Amino acid sequence: MLRDATEADLADIRRWRNHEQVRSVSLTSHEISADEHLRWWQRAAADPSRRVLVYERDGVPSGVVNFFDHDTADRSAGWGFFLDSDGLDGRGETLPAWIEVQREALDYAFGPLDVDVLTGEVLEDNTVVRRMNRRFGFTEGEPRTHTVDGRTVRVLPLRLHRDERRARTALESR
Repeated sequence: MLRDATEADLADIRRWRNHEQVRSVSLTSHEISADEHLRWWQRAAADPSRRVLVYERDGVPSGVVNFFDHDTADRSAGWGFFLDSDGLDGRGETLPAWIEVQREALDYAFGPLDVDVLTGEVLEDNTVVRRMNRRFGFTEGEPRTHTVDGRTVRVLPLRLHRDERRARTALESR
């Protein structure tokens, strides 16, 4: 289940984001301070083009989904998510949660958010996430090189169109 994030979720969201597994596959890989996290939250909460949602698995907060740059005229948005690595690993639920949060996020994007195009990014060397994104119908663009936090990374843009998702969903339901 996805629900709106609140200030009460901030400590969990920061802990999840600062987990070494999450940082290692993120564009920005430094550990986020409490002040930096609070500034991010204040900007996100005030930005009408953003939605920050908490993913709950069996009633337990287990991750966060970010939608950003939501353009109602273009019917597009960007997105990303990360999970509670320690909590889900400890319960043996990482893979099922990953599949579930991705399905729920796409349902939200193409449902209540009403986008036609959903975009994102993935590090080029993150083959596991790339494979999962392809499974959900995302296509990859040409890689771009960025230098962030003192490291150079190659990033692949991702896209999923509503019609492509609809066709994939129809095939899966057969």
